[in-house]
Amino acid sequence: YGISTGLIGILSRTYGEDICTKELDALLAHSADLVAIDLAGDEAGFPASRFVDHFRRVHDHGLKVTVHAGEADGPASIWSALKELGAHRIGHGIRCLEDPVLVDYLVENAIGLEISLTSNIHTSTVESLATHPVRQLLHSGIVCNLNTDDPSISGIDLPHEFHHAAPAAGLTADDLRSIQENAVRMAFLSRSAKSRLPSYGEATGAIARTS
Repeated sequence: YGISTGLIGILSRTYGEDICTKELDALLAHSADLVAIDLAGDEAGFPASRFVDHFRRVHDHGLKVTVHAGEADGPASIWSALKELGAHRIGHGIRCLEDPVLVDYLVENAIGLEISLTSNIHTSTVESLATHPVRQLLHSGIVCNLNTDDPSISGIDLPHEFHHAAPAAGLTADDLRSIQENAVRMAFLSRSAKSRLPSYGEATGAIARTS
């Protein structure tokens, strides 16, 4: 289809450190085909501190890091992902609002949050789209974009999040334009690769026109 992709390998923390080691061995055998490694699963039951050695290897291979945190668990989980695992992005992260110091840190260091509106409802992290804190996060200066998390489980796709979930969460056309720009900022792409992308105006025009 003429669309380039950057693959992110996932470690399933819910299965414990030994299984994650096997997963990581398999992923790093193909590290040249990856841009990053993600730590997903039960963040409350399997904290980031148990995977420090895994992500030391990830950094040694020159890959980026994104970690699911701040959804099922609070700000401490996000701090751990940042300080112990060296996360460049955070999956979810919406509970950062419980810690103003953390919010300031995310803004000052341009740590992006991968926001998944519908998924947050399905996991009972947020009661409804109308009460989702995405606008507060975005307007606090945090770099946020929109994601699906797991489209097969939630039964959605990214257009659904932009055209249905986002308006229900109170996001305006201008908000969505900022979110699209943030997606480029957050992407695990080289500066030269980003320079070859369409301009922000071209990339966001379709969203703005249909929102």
